[in-house]
Amino acid sequence: MNFKEYQAYFQDILQSPRPAPPYDNPDYLNYTKLNWSRMNRWLKRGILQDNLKTVIEKAGVQQWIIITEPWCGDAAHSVPFLEMMARLNRNITVEYELRDSEPFRINEYLTNGSKSIPKLIIRDTEGNDLGTWGPRPAACQVLYNKLATEKADFETVKTALQHWYNADNGKGVQEELLQLIGLQDL
Repeated sequence: MNFKEYQAYFQDILQSPRPAPPYDNPDYLNYTKLNWSRMNRWLKRGILQDNLKTVIEKAGVQQWIIITEPWCGDAAHSVPFLEMMARLNRNITVEYELRDSEPFRINEYLTNGSKSIPKLIIRDTEGNDLGTWGPRPAACQVLYNKLATEKADFETVKTALQHWYNADNGKGVQEELLQLIGLQDL
């Protein structure tokens, strides 16, 4: 699906009087509502760095596959920046896939054995992987690992990551994509 179709899927969940699992769980539905707001906020006020724009605009033909789900808090903060980046260059096509639906491509791109999302896969015209990114910027991952080591409860983790993303303003994902794309022979 493309980004508009992903947004429509997202809205269908939010507008459904009886959402399908896992959105029939009030917690998942509430996360999804928050994520819709977060994603749209970044789409409206997120700013791409000039050096990243320059590199993206010069990129050759690429296919980006973004594996995500509306319930994912990390995706709500990163996917908008990935989408804004891809829009800078007509040579970049983007396909969105849901982690929990066919083709289950996430099984080929596990992070430390888990189906962590979002996951960006960058491919060349022959379908060869040029690189992957995800599920969150490295500095955010350090925070997450620290909280996991401390056995912090879910609410503490969720709040800490939200604060991190708000303070970061999309810089972490941009710097990592700049490095990833800059390493390619574009």
